[in-house]
Amino acid sequence: MNPVTGISLGRIAIGAVSLYDPTLAAKQLMLDPRANPQVPYVTRLFGTREIALGLATLLASGSARRNLVLLGVLVDAADAATGYLATKDGSAPVKAGQGMTAVASGAVVGGLLGLRGRGKKA
Repeated sequence: MNPVTGISLGRIAIGAVSLYDPTLAAKQLMLDPRANPQVPYVTRLFGTREIALGLATLLASGSARRNLVLLGVLVDAADAATGYLATKDGSAPVKAGQGMTAVASGAVVGGLLGLRGRGKKA
């Protein structure tokens, strides 16, 4: 499977879980919704973004698809940086921040590989 397709489907799946059961999604991200009751709200925002980006990428073609993949790489790089910063400022447990950084960094690599391997057909 093309890495871009895999990442797009993964975005949709993660987004759907985040919308349907934000508490479960937060726990999977090793966040504590009991300690911070705003976590489900933010998790739903994240889920909506993921579904929109995943669907738009799957439905696009040509340069529009390439641009959406590049946008996804930028979003994932920002997510990786956010996970890293969360471990440094204590806003998330170290293990949670490291996990989020690792997953987001993997998505960056997958997106870049998809662009590299498929040229403008990403």
